[in-house]
Amino acid sequence: MRLELVRRPESPWFGIVAPLLAVALTVASGFVLFLALGLDPVETLYQFMLAPLTTFQSLTELGVKGAPLALIATGLAIGFRANVWNIGAEGQLIIGAIAAGGVALAFWNEAGWWILPLMLAASVAGGMAWAAIPAFLKTRFGVNEILTSLMLTYVASLILQMLVFGPWKDPDGFNYPQTRLFSEAALLPVLIEGTRLHAGALVALLAALAAWFVMARTVTGFEIAVVGDAPQAARFAGFSTRRTVWLSFLVGGGAAGLAGAFEAAGPIGQLVPVLTPGYGFTAIIVAFLGRLSPPGIVAAAALMALTYIGGENAQITAGLPQAATGVFQGMLLFYLLATDGLLRFRIRLTGARSPRAAQP
Repeated sequence: MRLELVRRPESPWFGIVAPLLAVALTVASGFVLFLALGLDPVETLYQFMLAPLTTFQSLTELGVKGAPLALIATGLAIGFRANVWNIGAEGQLIIGAIAAGGVALAFWNEAGWWILPLMLAASVAGGMAWAAIPAFLKTRFGVNEILTSLMLTYVASLILQMLVFGPWKDPDGFNYPQTRLFSEAALLPVLIEGTRLHAGALVALLAALAAWFVMARTVTGFEIAVVGDAPQAARFAGFSTRRTVWLSFLVGGGAAGLAGAFEAAGPIGQLVPVLTPGYGFTAIIVAFLGRLSPPGIVAAAALMALTYIGGENAQITAGLPQAATGVFQGMLLFYLLATDGLLRFRIRLTGARSPRAAQP
């Protein structure tokens, strides 16, 4: 006796039902989790999922936290469509932030409209350069890109710590591991006075729109999709897998690097040892929750931003442990993968027929 998966007839509803079902199962599991922690599950779920939507300030925070998630996930989704697995967006974000911070510190206390654009350009270049390492190893030596891109994340983190604990440490910062606060010319403009919502949110939306156009309306997007879905057909058509790998990594790395600049020049305003709560990794969940589609990714980024804000809110109001936010996000990815698989396949129990049963 053994179990086997049998493909179900395809349905266009699978792509919509799976994320909704995954969210519902995550909320139900969260109810059980909060109950096991000795908390009031109804109140905790309210503080976690609904309370952040009741104030204008919290709604603007969705844009602050959702913008880097949407931007990174949009870049990663292009590679994922081509079966190019860039798992090191967190490291590319860090290098992008370092590049942008280097420009800001080089022109510290100076004014000039060109400082911020130069920072953003440097962050994109930095993210691309870091992503080019696994791309080169993949195309030149056939090294698994999952391992190289992931391991480089920890190298990038150590570089950042070396800088903020060493040569870039703020001389007036009471020995804290941080750089100087960026000057006004090196900060992103705020969209709504009195909030932290910055121009990076608009850039993220424009990036999602541009990615949708490329993937749905251009030959390049068609080539990426064919390389991912039918590699043999892609080779027959003359599409270059090598070029697709490089394009995927450079786009994903550039987007992650730009998100790093948005964090450093936006809500943080300087470089610190830990820039994000793991946006580069969470963006992988966002990409798949959004079905690798830019419109879906924007919606998924808002949902994941809600878990960050709700987690912080529930820590204060309900005593929820900080690690619960990561558990919640992990459950969401688990249920997404599970529902996605079970909607497309059904489980069948099979067994070998006995010789006597096989006789007529």
